[in-house]
Amino acid sequence: MLISRFQTIIALLLALVAAPLGAQERPVIEIDVSGGVIEPMNIALARFVPETPDAGDYAANIASVITSDLTGTGLFREIPQEAHIGRVESINATIEFADWRAISAQILVIGSVAASATGELTVKFRLFDVVTQRPIGDGVQLAGSQLQWRRMAHKLADTIYTRLTGQGGYFDSRVVFVAENGPKDARLKRLAVMDYDGANLQFLTDDSAIVLAPRFAPNARDVLYTSYENGAPQVFLMNLDTGQRQVLLADALNMTFAPRFAPDGASVVMSMEQGGNTDLYSVNLATREATRLTTDGSIDTAPSYAPDGSRIAFESDRSGGQQIYVMPAGGGEAVRISNGEGRYATPVWSPRGDLIAFTKILAGRFHIGVMNIDGTGERLLTASFLDEAPTWAPNGRVLMFFRETAGENGAPQIFSVDLSGRTMRMVPTAGNFASDPAWSGLLR
Repeated sequence: MLISRFQTIIALLLALVAAPLGAQERPVIEIDVSGGVIEPMNIALARFVPETPDAGDYAANIASVITSDLTGTGLFREIPQEAHIGRVESINATIEFADWRAISAQILVIGSVAASATGELTVKFRLFDVVTQRPIGDGVQLAGSQLQWRRMAHKLADTIYTRLTGQGGYFDSRVVFVAENGPKDARLKRLAVMDYDGANLQFLTDDSAIVLAPRFAPNARDVLYTSYENGAPQVFLMNLDTGQRQVLLADALNMTFAPRFAPDGASVVMSMEQGGNTDLYSVNLATREATRLTTDGSIDTAPSYAPDGSRIAFESDRSGGQQIYVMPAGGGEAVRISNGEGRYATPVWSPRGDLIAFTKILAGRFHIGVMNIDGTGERLLTASFLDEAPTWAPNGRVLMFFRETAGENGAPQIFSVDLSGRTMRMVPTAGNFASDPAWSGLLR
């Protein structure tokens, strides 16, 4: 039976796990991350089949989220369902490929959804190459709570994206950011978290104190951020599951800010001011012991670990202006890697380890850019009145940042951009202004 071809993944409540891909699978398209022009592939998502009476809305909504995820990458062009000639009545149906070739579809996705009386949802999908008339990998089945239908959709979109591009997915992820409201000269700020596409927004703090620079832990359950609630800026640690939070260094009398987790989640690197000098410190989360990493008489800040934890990129004015340096994670000699015109800030190491993203200020304009880890190959992806704070998607192929408009009514909003710089979109934040985004890894 065809159903025996499905790789079945049982996922209860929040524990949704994507099916492993067969080692023999090859990507259908290749992504030119150096900026080459890519003609989007024509993809058709047939109407997902509701297998139970209560599954119709879930089927339509899941297909809609998958479509939005894929087309938002700029790599895929949707063939709308109104143009479909073929109809799919069952996940096991024989595909009439001529109907899909007639509307110029290159890729076909079919699926089905079943809803149980006990609150469980089961989603199945199959993926086909219309040109070769062959399936692309095995079918996939996900099962979980009906409340998690959006996560199921994102996981399926991640699987499709990976099978078609050979790149890891990034849709089943979250973003923590600073939600802002009010006039520009009296802006109220609070921490918020949302799905990568702006859905399921939740506020994490109230607006009684300024908050800045939230950062996800590798487990996507803990968040670091800077708060002024005690008067001076201090780094706080919050657990998203419980809402509990604490000052990272409770006994510190100095300003602490710009924190980021180590890749293993066991320590934090951040800036701390002492005696008028700002240096980088590593803090062991188990003991809360702080170790000084830099001793230069300058402002060292905005640290970011390499994904293997061996090195740290950071921003420093030790050469007379903001530039990017790299040093061993335990401290030691720092090497300047930014060598172009202008100032460089907020370096962030790619999760793939191949690039460092940054903010560049040149001739009164702000840019988000990327460079190789030795400083070569600089590419600017954006330009505006104010673009800042890049953060990487889990697959290292898309960036988020915030852009602020000029003037007395200027306000920040989050955007995403791919490495070609051609696919940019504003990320909805439920009517809030938004700054300082930080992307989580894929959820577990």
